Amino acid sequence: MSEETLRETFDTIFFAVVTLTQSLLPLIRKAPAGRIVNLSSILGSLTSHSDPKSPIYQMKAFAYDASKTALNAFTVHLAAELRGTKIKVNSAHPRWVKTDMGGPVAPMKVSEGGKTSVQLATLPDDGPTGGYFHLGETLPW
Repeated sequence: MSEETLRETFDTIFFAVVTLTQSLLPLIRKAPAGRIVNLSSILGSLTSHSDPKSPIYQMKAFAYDASKTALNAFTVHLAAELRGTKIKVNSAHPRWVKTDMGGPVAPMKVSEGGKTSVQLATLPDDGPTGGYFHLGETLPW
C-alpha cells in the first residue's frame, strides 16, 4: 500500500469528519438535543478483525479498515468529552449496502443501510452515547 493511498483514505474518512465536526460543534452545542453519528463500518472493528471465527477476519483492506478504526476512536473520545451534555455521539455500521463502493451484489438497499444512522440521529435524551451500533445491536470495537 502506498503512503499516498493511506493519506488520501485517512483524509477522506477520518480527518474530514474530525474537521467538519469541530466546525459544527458550536452549533450542535446550541441544539436542544444534539446528535453526532459517525458512519463507520464493521471493518473498523479490531475485535472482529482479530477473531479467526469472525466473518470479516479474512477481509483486510488496511487503509479503509484503519481509517474506520480511527473514526471509532474519535467517537469514543468525543462522547467522553461531551458526557454531561445533551449531545450523543455514536458510530453507525450500515452493513453491506448497494452503493458504488458496495457493488450490486450487496444485500441491502441504501434506504435500509441508512436505518441505523436515523435511529442514532433521533435518540431520546436517555439514549446511549459512545457506542458502536447496527440496527440497535451493539457492535464490538
